[in-house]
Amino acid sequence: MNTIKSIIIGTGSYLPTHIVKNKDFLNHQFYEKDGQPILRDNAEIISKFQDITEIEERRYADDDQLASDLGYLAAKEAIESSGIEPESLDYIIAAHNFGDIEAGDTHVQIMPSLASKIKHKLGIENPNCVAYDLPFGCPGWVQGIIQADYFIKSGDAKRILVVGCETLSRVNDPHDRDSMIFADGAGAAILEGKSDTKSGIIAHKTQSHTHKEAYYLYCGHSSKPDFKKNDVFIKMEGRKIYEYALSNVPMVVKEAIDRAGLDIADIKKVLIHQANGKMDEAIAKRLLKLYGKTDMPERMIPMTIATLGNSSVATIPTMLDMILKNNMETHELNEGDIVVFASVGAGMNINAVVYKF
Repeated sequence: MNTIKSIIIGTGSYLPTHIVKNKDFLNHQFYEKDGQPILRDNAEIISKFQDITEIEERRYADDDQLASDLGYLAAKEAIESSGIEPESLDYIIAAHNFGDIEAGDTHVQIMPSLASKIKHKLGIENPNCVAYDLPFGCPGWVQGIIQADYFIKSGDAKRILVVGCETLSRVNDPHDRDSMIFADGAGAAILEGKSDTKSGIIAHKTQSHTHKEAYYLYCGHSSKPDFKKNDVFIKMEGRKIYEYALSNVPMVVKEAIDRAGLDIADIKKVLIHQANGKMDEAIAKRLLKLYGKTDMPERMIPMTIATLGNSSVATIPTMLDMILKNNMETHELNEGDIVVFASVGAGMNINAVVYKF
């Protein structure tokens, strides 16, 4: 019987220093998807946006930083916190969606892969350290954790670095209200295979819905007619995503918990992708309802979206790193605690991992 468990032995994150507040969008000219200008006052638009998403500010990378730079800084911190030798890594998995994008541009650079760039920046020479990218929408980092677990349990790998990095500010349409959601950042974790331990990854579940849902998130031209006609930006069907997430995410999370042979009462925290504050809260309530519960346990759902926005693949590893390093007030994780990592995003993809510390 395989007794190897995948254990998190180090985490790291990088938060850009450039803070963009909601008031910084007051002078933007917003347009509907059909190209018609929105005539309502921007203060009203921004106030409604904050009520729905709970976002007050977000972080943008500096002009001289690329997504791979942010990923390297998070990876470097994870390696330092783990105390391992970088050359001992068997895999580096870099989750992202848009590669490296220069400031002021929207053109994607995906060659060399971001994982290869991060490995290069870390100075790792070992050719047996395999570096590859994982584009899987916002759930990319969680999916990287799942793939790492497979590699470790198969005996193919002992140590794996999983990085989530993104500079969504480079693909924001400044004339689309939805652009206020997105942010930049990076998070990383190192998994190691260990035997005879009760800690580590217990179970996981992934789904992809594409029959009707594939284009709920997509790349498209600016909402403003004739604005940068040759460029494409991240676009979304917000209402459809909201309804889809509420209908599907709780069931996927429950299936992962059920696979672990656990009950919701056994879960200390659910670290959910920071997509939309109200949506995340609604997902949590529906999850509890599946177990016949109505009262939310105190501090079960950590939230960073108010100050960090939606940094896609970086949201969960960033939040995990902050909690483990005591940088989130009122939140902590101790030995024996069981948590769920859960995400939803482009594809449409959903995944969940049950992990015991």
